[in-house]
Amino acid sequence: MYTRIIPIVAGLLTAYTTCTLAEEMEQVIFKATDPYDPASWSNAVHFDFEGYDTEPFWDVDGKSYITGAHAWKVGIELAEANLETGEVGEWRTIWNGTGGMGPYESNPANPVLSNANTTEYFQAVGHADLFQDASGNWWGVALSVRSGPSYLHFPMVRETVMVPVTWSTGEFPVWSPVRGEMSGWPFPPKNTDVKGPGPFIFEGDEVDFEAGSTLPAHFTHWRFPRPESFTVSPPEQRNSLRINPSRLNLTALNGNYAGPEGQSFVGRRQQDTLFTYSVNLDFHPSSLEEEAGVSVFLTQNHHLDLGVVMLPSNSSTVTLPYSGNGMTRRSGTLTPHLRFRGESYVPVPDDIISPLPEAWLGRTLRLEIRASNMTHYSLSAGPADAISETRTILDVSNEPVSWGFTGVYCTTNGRNGTGTPAYFSKWRYTPQGQYRN
Repeated sequence: MYTRIIPIVAGLLTAYTTCTLAEEMEQVIFKATDPYDPASWSNAVHFDFEGYDTEPFWDVDGKSYITGAHAWKVGIELAEANLETGEVGEWRTIWNGTGGMGPYESNPANPVLSNANTTEYFQAVGHADLFQDASGNWWGVALSVRSGPSYLHFPMVRETVMVPVTWSTGEFPVWSPVRGEMSGWPFPPKNTDVKGPGPFIFEGDEVDFEAGSTLPAHFTHWRFPRPESFTVSPPEQRNSLRINPSRLNLTALNGNYAGPEGQSFVGRRQQDTLFTYSVNLDFHPSSLEEEAGVSVFLTQNHHLDLGVVMLPSNSSTVTLPYSGNGMTRRSGTLTPHLRFRGESYVPVPDDIISPLPEAWLGRTLRLEIRASNMTHYSLSAGPADAISETRTILDVSNEPVSWGFTGVYCTTNGRNGTGTPAYFSKWRYTPQGQYRN
């Protein structure tokens, strides 16, 4: 889906958003009486438009409209629309017409919001919108990335930024530039007594998958999930998340398409420059290429994975520096390994494959992803009950996923059959700092 916003209609307590399904350029409208309640959102209503970045708005003439960028014509187009049925009128460029259709004139100060051709940390500022708070002050929101002018390291990709705006009657709005630290109009008093599921964005995770609970609202899937693949606190292993393997791994068929069978992955968004994410894994594979682990995931063609996988014993590329290795396995027999592998359009490290140390076999493992600076992740593994035995598998640049999620997966890597489920527990995400400049 392309960029979308959620305007709320004053007095109606109804939120609308429009989305573009990228592969088909198919346009849909959703509405909700409570945008914070997932169950409140409607089914999709379709409307016709060949383009993307569509957005509804309401003019003082009492009519509703949708704007969007046409797929190949230059300029923004606008049409009167019925948001309940998806019926739209004639699409016109917004330079023509009367009433909600214009006429419009160009702001001589354009572009009014940009960090292009600067050394600012926040770059790629765009998709902006304006709103007015309860005190009558104007604000602007936009998307931006924390990349600096090099555009190499920005694993949280596009984030929402907010700036104060001055808008005098009869004049064009004047935007403050996007910076890492800003001042503006007074905020209302801090209030965390707000209805809605899930944690606040500044909180971390301590999720233990208790019996009777469900996956937290901020957990997310990449493809539409198969409900039978995810079970919270199953009877055979309470306080864990059981994930049944999908035939497809995280790259799936070709890095873009996954078909209808789904991928067994669930994650949470990276929301901090610095963080530590870790989870316990109980997994006892028995067949070739059965795998479960953790991933720094952006898309099917951009992810960095560390998992336990069943491979022939002669598959190793390295051996973990562990004094208790004592490897006596017969060459070619199937044995559990730790494996790192990555997928991206930019170069990624070669696969790292190491047999699990004998002393780790049959034990609960703890897998960890840590961002200790703004450019690299450290991926580690070790027994959950012996932190001193944890070993860093590699430090890897975040450039391959800067264009995310951290989360867990389970796959048979293309093999048919039910496969071996994986049990994840003690899910932790600890925020440890933000770089804003």
